Amino acid sequence: MLRYTLKRLAYGLLVILGVVTLVFFLFNILPGDPARMMLGQRADAESIEIINRDLGRDRPLGIQYLCYLNDLLPLSLHNVTDENSAFYYESTKYSPSGKLFTVGHTTLVAKVPYLRRSYQTKRKVSEIIATAFPQTALLAVTAMALALVLGVGLGVLSALKKDTWVDRAVLMFSTLGMSLPSFFAAILIAWFFAYVLADWTHLNMFGNLTTVDDYGRGEYLDLKNLILPALTLGIRPLATLTQLAKNSMLEALSQDYIRTARAKGLPYRKVVANHALRNALNPIVTSASGWLAGLLAGAVFVEYVFDWKGMGIVIVDGLEQYDFPVVMGSILFVCVLLVLINIVTDILYGVLDPRVRLT
Repeated sequence: MLRYTLKRLAYGLLVILGVVTLVFFLFNILPGDPARMMLGQRADAESIEIINRDLGRDRPLGIQYLCYLNDLLPLSLHNVTDENSAFYYESTKYSPSGKLFTVGHTTLVAKVPYLRRSYQTKRKVSEIIATAFPQTALLAVTAMALALVLGVGLGVLSALKKDTWVDRAVLMFSTLGMSLPSFFAAILIAWFFAYVLADWTHLNMFGNLTTVDDYGRGEYLDLKNLILPALTLGIRPLATLTQLAKNSMLEALSQDYIRTARAKGLPYRKVVANHALRNALNPIVTSASGWLAGLLAGAVFVEYVFDWKGMGIVIVDGLEQYDFPVVMGSILFVCVLLVLINIVTDILYGVLDPRVRLT
């Protein structure tokens, strides 16, 4: 088991390193000068040179990459006397703690991975993510809970009503849900429920978890703004889980223990709830955990359409303003989160099913 766990951890680290490398070089070869964007009309050659030197963009690309890796690593080397060093830790300017030992001018530091600072606001990227991610997490968890409850319910109903109009209607709904792109579904749902049916639903086309009171009494919690983005984000996993629940339920209903329970005279409702459904839930829960990780990464378009102040808005605004540290940090944060979820899932598989460890 230890060898299996270490192998999964090693694969995860390689994936993260690959994403870090790809993201760094991709955003550093894109057209556009952040220094010019920051200075606006005040931009001149001398000011641009000063800004680029402060951002470290005047160094060779390979040196910039080493510095970026150095900032991300929990153990980093930095030279407090030479800002042009390849191993200069940028937040040294802000008195880092966790110094382990020093050899010459080079110090080894134990720290939280440093994601740099925003070009536009000068805030730490980690602080921006810490503000936005809870909104995305709430949206993803709500969407997944909605998809899980409705998906299991519709799947069980479809299995029990096999080859009837109910089964065909559920199949049509599932096919439509799996084929709808999230961006188009978001626009369609926002228009229909918050514009066409606004007088009945009283839902807003745009809105965040908190709303500013019109009478100057501060902010208040407005949970109704969560309904439409959660519904939109949950459509695809809902459609998938519906079909998975149906297939799992049909397989469970065909097992010998179900026929034995029926032969003993147990009510059909109890047989379905206590025997068939309980055994059919295993693959559904497994799939739901994978979908939850995907929703955390795939909420960008939905958040942008509904103006939900989560990671999606942060990434889109960062792209529009050429605020590369914010975009890079957000992408890396989501990537690490997905890798960690997959590693934990793989380890749990190995614990529950020893045959998985042989792969």
